[in-house]
Amino acid sequence: MATEGYVQPDLLVETDWLAARLDDPDLRIVDCDPIDAYTRAHIKHAIGIPVHHYIKEPGYAENPRQKPLVAPPDTMKALMEELGIGDGRLVVAYDSNGCLWSARLWWVLNYYGHTNVKVLNGGWKKWVDEGRPVSIDRATHPPAVFTPSPQADLLCTLDYGRDNVGNADVVYLDVRSDGEWDGSNSRGNQRSGRIPGAVHLEWLHLVTSDKYKTIKPAAELRGMLEAVGATPDKEIVTY
Repeated sequence: MATEGYVQPDLLVETDWLAARLDDPDLRIVDCDPIDAYTRAHIKHAIGIPVHHYIKEPGYAENPRQKPLVAPPDTMKALMEELGIGDGRLVVAYDSNGCLWSARLWWVLNYYGHTNVKVLNGGWKKWVDEGRPVSIDRATHPPAVFTPSPQADLLCTLDYGRDNVGNADVVYLDVRSDGEWDGSNSRGNQRSGRIPGAVHLEWLHLVTSDKYKTIKPAAELRGMLEAVGATPDKEIVTY
């Protein structure tokens, strides 16, 4: 995939890039699929995530106004250190579903100040189809020190979101499915619908329709975002 046009092309890496660095002892490759999928097979040297608490703290639904959907610092610190991911360590995340889970790990690491992280374009399916090295062995790494440093400006709290409904400088970008957007699919929530004034672009439109679900070219992404009003001069809040 050509990276021409991307503002930060180094956030994505291709399979050939990773293959050339596969045996680098300073690299941490993270399989972000459910742990049972990891145990069946994974990219050689990859580590699996035993829980997905890096996304949200268990029990958050009991008081959603006070608990954002990201694990607290101590939970994240313990998990990353368990995986051998220390401060500054280069991380490459991947999954088998169009970067759905790996992009979340990428964001949470950035939220906690760990910016040296990339996402593997095409993920597990592309890697396997290209005949690249896989393994069933669990990778282990030496103890590490992970120092979470929350970046508050990367997270939209419920109060901030509510207070900025109607603000012409803020665009709420709804990337959920069409059914969630139009209210026909509640996904088990007590209420269905969307944020007033939000615009819609389902996340699947941002990746290719083939089985690899690679990220689309920059020009195509930019065109889709501009079409719904998500432009660089606005503050974009995604959900």
